[in-house]
Amino acid sequence: MKKNEMIVLEITDITSEGNGVGRYEGIAVFVPETAIGDIIEAKIVKVLKNYCYGIVKQIITPSPDRITPDCDHFPKCGGCSLRHISYEAECRHKEKIVYDAFTRIGKIRAEFMPILSCPAPDNYRNKAQYPVGMTDDGAVCGFYAKRSHRIISGTQCRLLPPIFPKIADTVMKYLSSRNIQGYNEQTHRGTVRHIFLRQGYHTGEIMVCLVVTEDKRELFSELFSLLNQNYPEIKSIVMNINPDNTNVILGKKTITLSGNSLITDTMCENSIDIAPQAFYQINTPQAESLYRQAEEFADLTSNDTLLDLYCGAGTIGLSMAKKIKKLIGVEIIPQAVENAIKNAASNGIKNAEFICSDAGAAAEKLAAMGICPDVITIDPPRKGCDDLTLDSTVKMSPKRVVMISCNPSTAARDCAYLEALGYKVKKIRAVDMFPRTDHVECVVLLSREKS
Repeated sequence: MKKNEMIVLEITDITSEGNGVGRYEGIAVFVPETAIGDIIEAKIVKVLKNYCYGIVKQIITPSPDRITPDCDHFPKCGGCSLRHISYEAECRHKEKIVYDAFTRIGKIRAEFMPILSCPAPDNYRNKAQYPVGMTDDGAVCGFYAKRSHRIISGTQCRLLPPIFPKIADTVMKYLSSRNIQGYNEQTHRGTVRHIFLRQGYHTGEIMVCLVVTEDKRELFSELFSLLNQNYPEIKSIVMNINPDNTNVILGKKTITLSGNSLITDTMCENSIDIAPQAFYQINTPQAESLYRQAEEFADLTSNDTLLDLYCGAGTIGLSMAKKIKKLIGVEIIPQAVENAIKNAASNGIKNAEFICSDAGAAAEKLAAMGICPDVITIDPPRKGCDDLTLDSTVKMSPKRVVMISCNPSTAARDCAYLEALGYKVKKIRAVDMFPRTDHVECVVLLSREKS
């Protein structure tokens, strides 16, 4: 095929990135914003040795899964990738992603449970990070376009609570009225980098965090009064200082300007403190469902010791702590460990201990000390676990390992590694934590087959 060639193509599958795929004369052609069953006229825009990329020029016959997108920013915004198909079709797609990852990458055979779909596919995010930049007309904020740092102006998003765009608009009107500059990533000049918002799903408490290049709190004193007057839900206004030339949103220093330094929420009936830097699941009610599934897999008793690796603010382990003898949590981020300790104390949980360490190093040390947890829960980052973590997990010889993963491919790889060392994958369940995006989580039960 040649670039700019026009072809008729039937879409037969969707990739894990959300692109439709069809085959033309034996060559795979990837086409964004298409659905399984679409028959389209496509224009080839990129030709590689074994596959091509195309764009839709005309939908000849629409798929039964296709719906009209209900967001003005789609597909320009990089947030959603599946808003053009029904939610039922999205769940089937995500279920298949998890199945394919474990059977093809991990060569694993196990019971695949039905996907845990999300009852509320809209307005579920409890966090927003609006980038603020500059145009010829002044400061703007919005969302990054796909695969870029180009800001699409606008604050409305169907994934966010309705109050978030209102707060962001109030901040932007204030910046414009005072001629306060947004951040320019090319020149590294400007004052405001991000408007970072968090909300407790159950409590309704809101944190407003302005990410700025330097401490210029005098510029914002009237803004804080304005926000407090108009939004009684705001319990915390903080300023985070990030002067570095980096894509990392938050800097190392945070100053409390109004109210509290953190907000609270409840997760699985435990009160949780949420600081700006703390990891907290984006979709609170779906996270609670995920944790209940993990607890069911863990099958804990009152005499059990649970080791929670990559524990963050402790939400997974603390959701199970009252049903076991002892909880040990491991997390490398000091602020998250501090949050975990406070969360345990505020909920009257006295059988929990938290260690600030890399998961692999801590697991190795615990194994060397002869500590033998009955169950280990593992919730690694997208890159998955390193060999040290997995080897040390096996050395401690827990009866069961429950893995929660935001990346089915690395989870399948790590579970295959554990299977080679004497554990067997018993059950796998896909969980839709992030509806309308191409992300899917999974929870996996492994049982010890041999010492």
